[in-house]
Amino acid sequence: MPYTLFVAPVGAGTGLTSVSLGLLRAFDRLGLRVAFLKPVGQPGVPIEEADRSCHFVRSMMSLQPPEPISAERMETLMGQGKRNQLMEHIVELHAKVSKNADVVIVEGLVPVPGYSFSLRLNAEIASCLNAEMLLSTSFADKGVDSYFRQLEIAARVYRSVENDTIAGWTVNKLPKGFKADHNLADINEVNQFFQNKADETSDQGMKCLGVIPFTRSLVAPRPADVARLINAEIINAGDINNRRIKRTVIFARQVANQGQEMIAGTLLVTPGDREDVIMAACLAAFNGIPLAGILLTDGQRPSGTVLDLCQKAMATGLPVMAVDLELHDTVNRLEELENEVPKDDRERMDQVMEHMASHFDSEWLRQRCQMSHNARLSPPAFRYQLIEKARAANKRIVLPEGEDPRTLQAACIAQKRGIARCVLLGDPEKIHQIAKGHYIKLDPEIEIINPLDVLEEYVEPLFELRKHKGMTPDRAREYLHDEVVLGTMMLAKNGVDGLVSGAIHTTADTIRPALQLIKTAPECKAVSSVFFMLLPEQVLVYGDCAVNPDPDAETLADIAIQSANSAEIFGIEPRVAMISYSTGSSGGGSDVEKVREATRIARERRPDLLIDGPLQYDAAAIASVAKGKAPNSPVAGRATVFVFPDLNTGNTTYKAVQRSAHVVSVGPMLQGLNKPVNDLSRGAMVEDIVFTIALTAIQAIDK
Repeated sequence: MPYTLFVAPVGAGTGLTSVSLGLLRAFDRLGLRVAFLKPVGQPGVPIEEADRSCHFVRSMMSLQPPEPISAERMETLMGQGKRNQLMEHIVELHAKVSKNADVVIVEGLVPVPGYSFSLRLNAEIASCLNAEMLLSTSFADKGVDSYFRQLEIAARVYRSVENDTIAGWTVNKLPKGFKADHNLADINEVNQFFQNKADETSDQGMKCLGVIPFTRSLVAPRPADVARLINAEIINAGDINNRRIKRTVIFARQVANQGQEMIAGTLLVTPGDREDVIMAACLAAFNGIPLAGILLTDGQRPSGTVLDLCQKAMATGLPVMAVDLELHDTVNRLEELENEVPKDDRERMDQVMEHMASHFDSEWLRQRCQMSHNARLSPPAFRYQLIEKARAANKRIVLPEGEDPRTLQAACIAQKRGIARCVLLGDPEKIHQIAKGHYIKLDPEIEIINPLDVLEEYVEPLFELRKHKGMTPDRAREYLHDEVVLGTMMLAKNGVDGLVSGAIHTTADTIRPALQLIKTAPECKAVSSVFFMLLPEQVLVYGDCAVNPDPDAETLADIAIQSANSAEIFGIEPRVAMISYSTGSSGGGSDVEKVREATRIARERRPDLLIDGPLQYDAAAIASVAKGKAPNSPVAGRATVFVFPDLNTGNTTYKAVQRSAHVVSVGPMLQGLNKPVNDLSRGAMVEDIVFTIALTAIQAIDK
């Protein structure tokens, strides 16, 4: 039987959906097979909103929880005295989702006015499902004493109604200043503070399973959410569905007096006739400041002349909206914007789930489930292990593109989370200006190196490394003005442990210096790459999708072995499929023969690995297809490493899977070099850079 945890709210506004989904993510990180059940729809909630939790579970985790019993149906059964029938139906739903699951998270009802039976019903359901209860609480603006009184009352109520197993409780929405107010050093001390206080004031013996601090970035809406709320006219859509509103500024004074407030993430609200504000905002956008948008009020629109002048600025993605409401009324309506995550905002919900999961007591969760099975490597488990391994590695990673805003933000995240000790190359003054303009708070521990200050110490080493190729000291000095080359020399001379570049440089700009100065590892014939494809149920490795256009059989075998090694380093059991348009001996031709020969060479070099080919993709990936096409293959139907015959096939396949199936891919990660160097896509998002830094740090172990 799976372990069942019933999440019961203590009052309204505890962030019940966020806590429930965060628990799913936390258990998923541990490699457990998770399931979710919302037994009864929330009373008093419109039918289209009733299954919000189920909607996010389906879209974020590819699980298929059943529809909740409607609140109306629940009330009818209870009113007819058929409470047992209601419970039988809930037990039936639980049995359906429990199949093949290790953990089931059950989300309870939030108590609302007019439905006093919610607490009792939660307790009865938990008892029927033989579930432990987790009390979801919100600290918000409560005092400590008031908070614990409410917690103890709720615990006593729940325990008095047929259920006597409350595992513990979580504290959500802890104010930012709580640590300082109570002289606590870090989140661990905060957790212990709450546990100690509970032990002092309560006889319930519950455990504090997580204290989740309030983070304003997690309640940052999109301009599209604002437009939907106030029915705004879209003058310029721009990046309306992706930008985040971190602050709202009412622009009523002269630009000279408020211009400093035009910083990244700001929604400017101003009367529609303030064309000076519109043009100033567009100038800021044109200078690279990603404002959240402009909201024009009072029913006025900018003239065609102004809009024409602002076209290039708007093309940067700046959303511009307009409403007929007066400024004061518009501001009042904006205050109605709820903190709930809209159903179509997957990015924000993913951030919420990660934030929640990272603050639960994972060791307690692990022990509660008495893990004795082989944990699967789900995408959250892969990301979690990736970050944990990088933290343990504690490597120094150089980022040559220190003046790129995305790189700056990624460095701050990596430094704050302990993923790596980041070194930024660039003009320190310019870096600080860019950070300020993009609303990035630079961690003081991030090391910033001005290339001009260290360039000379690498001139002689570079000359020595390349003099056989005609390098002179003067040419070495000139070559080192390229920050990627300088960063690569720092890596070559052991000044750093790894390098990440490519956000504003081409792949060739990143790889060429590495090949010249770092060179390939002795056992490798070529540099290649892999992508980690984070499918809903597992993580697959694709190689080579970024470097070698048309590898011969020897190189393809080398790529297969490198990719298997990379999979193993990151916790994926390597079962290598050599992909072709033909399976086994069913087809011929030079392309198939190359794959067949590469398979033979790879097996000869590494007889300990499971390698098979040629295999068609479906035969490698799908067990039912494998039974017909390759019934005796040790790899077919369960491959974890897919090696493509050429770059055209590999790159096309990875992008088709990524875009069509909405799969997150991590990479490309370069392999085969003496020291870790990794290339980014020039369209890389901040999260991509963070994970690439983590990959690089792990690769640097034992290098």
